Amino acid sequence: MESILITGGSGIIGREIISKIDKSKFEVRVLSRSKKNVDGCKVFGWDVDQEFIEDSALENLDHIIHLAGSNVSAGRWTNARKKEILDSRIKSIELINSKLKNPLKTFISASGSSYYGTKTVEQIFSEEDEIQLEASDFLGDVTHKWEAAALKVKSNRTVILRTPVVLSRTGGALEKLIKPIKGGIGSALGDGQQWMPWVHVDDLTNAYLSAIENDSMTGAYNVCATKHATNLDFTKAIARNLNKNLWAPKVPSFVLKAMFGQMSDIILKGSRVSGKKIKSTGYDYKFDNLDEALKDLLS
Repeated sequence: MESILITGGSGIIGREIISKIDKSKFEVRVLSRSKKNVDGCKVFGWDVDQEFIEDSALENLDHIIHLAGSNVSAGRWTNARKKEILDSRIKSIELINSKLKNPLKTFISASGSSYYGTKTVEQIFSEEDEIQLEASDFLGDVTHKWEAAALKVKSNRTVILRTPVVLSRTGGALEKLIKPIKGGIGSALGDGQQWMPWVHVDDLTNAYLSAIENDSMTGAYNVCATKHATNLDFTKAIARNLNKNLWAPKVPSFVLKAMFGQMSDIILKGSRVSGKKIKSTGYDYKFDNLDEALKDLLS
């Protein structure tokens, strides 16, 4: 039986992945700061700041799924928050790599569609595109450093899954988008024309399982629906699926910038990302249409 270690396993995506793993084929381990039970898995302690991982967590280990990273939308991007966001991704990978005694079969790291920059442009970005980031693009810089760290991990095969907005049944972006619409005050943000690459949580978690089992997968893949949508498209689709009317005016950009500072880039900017490369590996999306995804999640 092969073994999989998951960092960030207590989060929404981690728990979904764990629920889908065939436990007759894989022993599942979780790295956690709290060591609380996670769906019956073996839980091992770690502390990135103290450079500590329980030794037995990495013994006879075949695969790692690395999801750990501080939530980028959990507060204004002060200098301290920016350091936390970056360190939680880079230092955690560096710590794991320093403790590995033998190369892994597979190292799979989360990443973000922010790799392509947050500026809204007409280009549809693919994994082959060379990216020149703006100097002020904090998330883009974080994502590039995140991937560079992942590529240094001792592993026979490294897969990087670039993730956009994840639509899930509980928590996450969809919950935040739904709340004002349910309250009758939903509206597009800024001019509403910024693109919002997205993926249904089931499709994202299935991609992680494919990355474990499909030895032909290597390098970076965008995991996002191929049917693109703007922020306005999202707002209208959610309202439609909730049988709500939209009457409130768009929220001006200057209001959001005043409220969130630089973090407003997350909601005011965004470009389209191609989700086609991963399909060439045999993977396919279950939910590639926004209305179908929302119908499933909101039913």
